[in-house]
Amino acid sequence: MSQTNPQPPKKSWEDQEVTRRDMAIIVGAVVVALVLVSGVLLILLNPPRGTEPAAERPAESATGVAVAPQATPAAAVEAAAPVAATATPDDGFNPADYPALVVLPPVSAPADNPITDEKVELGKLLYFDPRFSGSGSISCNSCHPAGDGTWAVGSPMSFGYPGTTHWRKSQTLYNVAYYTKLNWDGSATSIERQNDGAWQGTIAGNVDVAMVEERLAQVPEYVARFKRVFGTDFPLYSDALKAVATFQRTLNSRNVPFDRYLQGETNAISAEAKRGYELFTGKARCIACHNGPLLSDNSFHNTGVPTPAEWATNPLRQITVRWQFWSRGANQETYNTAKNDHGLALVTGNPDDLGKFRTPSLREVCYHPPYMHNGELATLEDVVAFYNQGGGNGIGQRDPLIQPLNLSAEEQRDLVAFLQSLCGDKIIIQAPQLPAYGVIQP
Repeated sequence: MSQTNPQPPKKSWEDQEVTRRDMAIIVGAVVVALVLVSGVLLILLNPPRGTEPAAERPAESATGVAVAPQATPAAAVEAAAPVAATATPDDGFNPADYPALVVLPPVSAPADNPITDEKVELGKLLYFDPRFSGSGSISCNSCHPAGDGTWAVGSPMSFGYPGTTHWRKSQTLYNVAYYTKLNWDGSATSIERQNDGAWQGTIAGNVDVAMVEERLAQVPEYVARFKRVFGTDFPLYSDALKAVATFQRTLNSRNVPFDRYLQGETNAISAEAKRGYELFTGKARCIACHNGPLLSDNSFHNTGVPTPAEWATNPLRQITVRWQFWSRGANQETYNTAKNDHGLALVTGNPDDLGKFRTPSLREVCYHPPYMHNGELATLEDVVAFYNQGGGNGIGQRDPLIQPLNLSAEEQRDLVAFLQSLCGDKIIIQAPQLPAYGVIQP
């Protein structure tokens, strides 16, 4: 029988001797662990450049300089150099959150009102014809003159039907085809509906539909033209609305310097305008509301425009304002105390919309001063200064986008230069010879 040698008893870990080699390994492991933990905390507390959410950082060029979003070839070349004036405040505003400024796309028309040359010509005649007013003395051209290329009267607020006066600034008809909402309060959703409001409106055309059709039916040339365009035996009011709207859809920007710049013509705009473009899409924040091909978000904002002093002294203006409130269903208290234009709130009835007005396009902005819904700002310089100070203190809650800009005098001039680069060739149309009435033989 074989006999095995007895094994010595194993020592517990408490009995093990710790050598210098063991101590070095332990200390090294602790140091590595501390380094790793410190690195993780550093990354969490200070994210490396380029890892923050896209909504919180501006678009960058290859050099790391903030540039206008979706820069075009000509703009992209110049955007590579640092431009200190375009730095944006660190409050979440990011130009890349808004549609870039681009050229206008082709005009589209409603499915039930396609554009034809004959319809455009008919609409042009009707646009100048005062027989679409109750008095027979006011036409579309009266408030939106075509002969000087402004397409909007130059007074702070438009005149009205004889014996009345209007309460808002006449808007230009340049690029009206691209709006999704018309009028300062967005109350019309198509050109056809807007024209209807202008023709029948009490302080505008103040005409009766049946009277218009009777007048048109007694103009032999109109009878023939409506027959060719619409296929009807007699002219209809609804077709007249379509014809004029079709004409208005042809009043679009032409040969705009900034558009040429976007398309690669580097010298199409001045150095001042180029700096203004960078300000527009950066430090000045204009792109937040004036964006896309129309340079309008087709939305509504309260910028704090003050009420004209004339509202406190002109009885005809007060009559119009109070009538507007009453006819739109305002309560008795509002009617009795109203001293300001409530804007969008008069359409929606929502107090949060108090003092909000639709963003106008800045295309062709040079040609139709004064500015704002009530014509309170006389020049583009006044408009830039108004926004530079952070807007005004009009009625309602001012839009949080409106903040002091701290633009220097030179930066303000550059911004005006950019606005001027948005103006192309004027569209000037002289009043045509209108067809005469004919006598109906019994």
